[in-house]
Amino acid sequence: MKIVFDDKLVAPCGINCGICQAYLRKNNPCHGCNYAEQNRPKTREHCGLRICTKRKDKFCYSCDEFPCDRLKHLDKRYRTRYGISEIDNLICIRDKGIKSFIEEESKRWISDEGILCVHDKKYYEIIGR
Repeated sequence: MKIVFDDKLVAPCGINCGICQAYLRKNNPCHGCNYAEQNRPKTREHCGLRICTKRKDKFCYSCDEFPCDRLKHLDKRYRTRYGISEIDNLICIRDKGIKSFIEEESKRWISDEGILCVHDKKYYEIIGR
């Protein structure tokens, strides 16, 4: 069975929740930032970027303030710690479309070993989701 990411796993800030440790863990997994009705860690439930009302569409790039200070701060942390950029992800989604972004993410993070977690650099197998 080939694993592919669901476009609904891409958060408004451009993070692919499918590579997050909270999503990949077996016990009490987060279902992603776009699934408010599902169990989700409080940090995601109250995330200012997720609940921001300044966006004109689903993603932060649709905001007149893109990239805002909050997004820049998150982007700097993820670039430094994990080597990825939410801002670059959002530009890719804006310019190439979500389907192209998902295809690129699948090539980058999914292999025969499973899904590579951005946080702990371990491979995870997703069963029953």
